[in-house]
Amino acid sequence: MPDIIIQPTNHSRIGDVDFSNIVFGKEFADHMFMVDFEDGEWKEARIVPYGNLSLSPALSCMHYGQAIFEGMKAYKNDADEILLFRAQDNWKRLNVSAKRMCMPELPREVFMNGLKEWLKLDKDWVPSADGSSLYIRPFMIGTDDFLGVKPSTRYSFIIYGCPVNAYYSSPLKIKIEQKFVRAVHGGVGFAKAAGNYAAAMYPAALAQKEGYHQLLWTDAIEHEYLEELGTSNFFMLVDNKLITPSLTDTILDGITRDSVIQLAKHFGIEVEERRVTVSELRLAAAEGKLQEAFATGTAAAIARIETICIDGIDYTLQLKEDALATSLLKGLEKIKKGQDVDFESWVERIH
Repeated sequence: MPDIIIQPTNHSRIGDVDFSNIVFGKEFADHMFMVDFEDGEWKEARIVPYGNLSLSPALSCMHYGQAIFEGMKAYKNDADEILLFRAQDNWKRLNVSAKRMCMPELPREVFMNGLKEWLKLDKDWVPSADGSSLYIRPFMIGTDDFLGVKPSTRYSFIIYGCPVNAYYSSPLKIKIEQKFVRAVHGGVGFAKAAGNYAAAMYPAALAQKEGYHQLLWTDAIEHEYLEELGTSNFFMLVDNKLITPSLTDTILDGITRDSVIQLAKHFGIEVEERRVTVSELRLAAAEGKLQEAFATGTAAAIARIETICIDGIDYTLQLKEDALATSLLKGLEKIKKGQDVDFESWVERIH
């Protein structure tokens, strides 16, 4: 890969940021990595000051939805090193989304080299406080200025990021959705496509008016099988077994989901990946066998659930201090910050 052209900012905004009071997704690091796809190939890569893009009103992604993204995080350890968690899995998943959305796949060296060089330049934006990180948003959009329903011939790939604390400040209240649909078999539910999130906003807004944080989606045919939870994956602990819906083409293959599964097995917890029904969850909650439930995702990390609404009935879960979710969260955070054995070689240091 040719050298990345770097244009440093003349004025860093980092001094204006109160890192002790960070609002998620509001303050952005000084630079962004950019590379364009034209004439069938990826062109010259560059790192430039973070700023607005100049876009045509006829931009194809705004009309026909060719837009995908990833969510990942960088951490700072006690030696002031920058640590990336499972970054290559994000690159692989980006290309899964790209293929489904008829977009060009991004070479590994473009993704990883651009990410690392950008992080070296903006390393001071990675916070070091417990529970904090630099949230990283790689994304790709179609950039043809042409009105016509066809795949774009030009694309832009961009990486930028923002310092963050915890996404959820309190345990979640969720509602099982059995009317609206997030994804169907044969669709794009497994891809991290922008349109997936837009389609979920109206049903989620209705639930939030009722006092719930998120929706637990069900399948599109019977509304009986559990799928994703908002922007996260769903786990429940029943009879000391950790259970999560098995992956299909309607569920995003969460990197935090897989990390939790591997870490739970490392802890000696029995894990089941299988179809999970609303009836099963209702019965476990009603009989008091539902020990825990939680959501997993890059932004949310591991978010505990205190209330689940099923058919208009709220089931309340006990939030114990020695909960498995707490142990898993602490275990993952230690690995991410280089404070514990990285038994799966998930962490990469940026030098």
